[in-house]
Amino acid sequence: MPALPLKVKKYLEKYGTEVRPFEWRSSAQIELIVVVPAISEYENIKKLLTSLEAADKKYADKILVMFVVNNLKSSGDEVKRKNQKTLEFLRSSLDDKNPNDSFSVGFIDAAGDGNELDEKNGGVGLARKIGMDTALSLFNYKCTKKKILVCLDADCTVSQNYFTEIYEEFNRQNFHAAVTAFQHSLSNKENREAILCYEIFLRYYVLSLRFAGSPYAFHTIGSTMICDIESYIKVEGMNKQKAAEDFYFLEKLAKNVSIGEIKNVVVFPSPRGSWRVPFGTGQRVNRFLSHIQNEYLLYNFNSFLILKDWLQLFLTNNFTAEEFLSEAEKIHSSLFAFLTEQKFEKTWDQIMRTAKTGEQLQRQKNIWFDGFKTLKLIHYLRDNGFLQQPMFASLNQLLKEMKVEIDFKSEEEIPPFEVQQKYLETLHSLENKLS
Repeated sequence: MPALPLKVKKYLEKYGTEVRPFEWRSSAQIELIVVVPAISEYENIKKLLTSLEAADKKYADKILVMFVVNNLKSSGDEVKRKNQKTLEFLRSSLDDKNPNDSFSVGFIDAAGDGNELDEKNGGVGLARKIGMDTALSLFNYKCTKKKILVCLDADCTVSQNYFTEIYEEFNRQNFHAAVTAFQHSLSNKENREAILCYEIFLRYYVLSLRFAGSPYAFHTIGSTMICDIESYIKVEGMNKQKAAEDFYFLEKLAKNVSIGEIKNVVVFPSPRGSWRVPFGTGQRVNRFLSHIQNEYLLYNFNSFLILKDWLQLFLTNNFTAEEFLSEAEKIHSSLFAFLTEQKFEKTWDQIMRTAKTGEQLQRQKNIWFDGFKTLKLIHYLRDNGFLQQPMFASLNQLLKEMKVEIDFKSEEEIPPFEVQQKYLETLHSLENKLS
């Protein structure tokens, strides 16, 4: 085990998770580690490894793929059985693998007796954290290149340039944090309408944030997150959230460093329904297929017009709290009511007292009106006069505001699947054009 830098030692002493059994076979000098939490994912891990094996191997000798096989003590017998099968498969893979012809593979046993995740915190956030904390002790710190932590999920596949592009972009661009592109498969006829609807929801929200000028206009998908070890340590590591751990982790990173985009790398998450987390793809697919509610609704685009005016006001002026609130009321009374409810006056006075420089003041603005506060505003407006709109009416408004012309504009509340696909393709194209 190489000697660890002092900053890594201090982090692990203060924030590191309890050590669990870790196995790998390698003498490689590791500079990039992919952390993959896995619960009851035996078949998907095989598919993921096949996809990763097909990826470019230019930097294979510098790469470790680490699985965190996990469950709770209270998890069902079937989950535990599949996890033990996964551990046996990974252990046999290590024995068969020639470390000289591909990337290294390792795994953490957070599933066996005595190694399980604790009942209070156990979930995807803790599983990611265990893997990422363990990874800090495995890097080659003698090398001056970036030490890169990559998050992926067991039910994904990846584009062939996955390893090479991430490694080169982080070192070329000096990224401290970034996200890759993603794309759910629409090949499964049973749930393709659900997936397309969810993809439109995700891309509409981020593009609307980008239109509004939000510094938090990036996707928060766990399997696309990447950061260097300096940033990881700076934000005190991954959180233990059982869901939305990706949202909160990227938000913490965004308050400290810029979030880059590696658009040429694509992660393909599974379009399946799932019980594993209460948010995200799996639950949205389940909800769509069970017809619990109308899924063809989006946040009212007029909410983002209000957000745009507020961000322009807040981020470019240093008014008193009273002046900000007065101007906010001119934008819309609901914005004024929201800021009042959020105790803006008290918060702003405190920011003005503590910020010593213009740079500190700007940073405090971004920290206070963060991604979560932004979402709270959109929800507040939704609940106070700006009802959700039919999906494709919202898309038409967004594209018009962003000066994107389309020749398939539909006034139908739910147009044919092929037309919906054209809308999604247009959103993809727009994301790729915007920096």
